[in-house]
Amino acid sequence: MTATSQYLIDTYRASQHATPMPPPPGRDDMAVLRAARSYQQFRAVLDGGEASHPWRAALRRALTRPHPC
Repeated sequence: MTATSQYLIDTYRASQHATPMPPPPGRDDMAVLRAARSYQQFRAVLDGGEASHPWRAALRRALTRPHPC
């Protein structure tokens, strides 16, 4: 059973029992990824490192990567 079919079944069941509708699948995916990244940065600081910033890291990779001529 896919997440979408389970969501449809849960939505139907909620409408029949007058309970709140469940959140759609994938609604909080980006929030979970942000929280994981923030936790990784937090752990890096606790371990004595520095919190890397994703935009700065991407810019550093783009600028320091050797380009073929």
